[in-house]
Amino acid sequence: MAYPTVSAPYGFKPINRIDGLPYAGAIQQIPVTSGQAIYYGDTVKVVAGGTISRSGATTTGTIVGVFVGVQYVNAQGQTVQAQYCPSSGVTSPIAYVVVDPSAAYKVAVTTTGSTTTVTGANSTIVGCNVAQTAWAAGSNTTGDSISAVVLPANGAGDTTTLPFRVIAVVPDTAYVNGSGVTIYPEVIVKINDPQYTALTGTTYTA
Repeated sequence: MAYPTVSAPYGFKPINRIDGLPYAGAIQQIPVTSGQAIYYGDTVKVVAGGTISRSGATTTGTIVGVFVGVQYVNAQGQTVQAQYCPSSGVTSPIAYVVVDPSAAYKVAVTTTGSTTTVTGANSTIVGCNVAQTAWAAGSNTTGDSISAVVLPANGAGDTTTLPFRVIAVVPDTAYVNGSGVTIYPEVIVKINDPQYTALTGTTYTA
């Protein structure tokens, strides 16, 4: 019997690199755009002024990496390190972001638009390009994102502008459905054309 089961999306979790080396926890510290609630496992992008904003991107070249924590000063003047960044009541928030273009992430598979139900896919999803769900607020209790990747339609998955490539399935939580097909609720993905390596830059404003 598969264990553990995956009851809901949880964002993008860095686990290793696509060259087989382990993920060693390397991050870049980047200021957060004012008023942005961002959760552990959310994808983020760099915007004008060099701050980050949550991404929810559906195309390549618009994700710089994945948010994995934050430091900010709370209303009491205390420096706090936290799993997520609240949208208010904080000053000087500095995000911890995984920006390694070789990073691989574990993520749940869901249907279009769902941030609550895990669908899963068969093994032919490996090699597909996939979208992510539209951004929605994560858990203020755990600090976790509720982002997931979207199951491609039958015969789809080869669109070159989608932001993620599935490079493996996660066998630990697999199960066999009523038709005898092994279903994988979780997959391993990499970011296609991350923002820092994309050829298209931003414009300078004097």
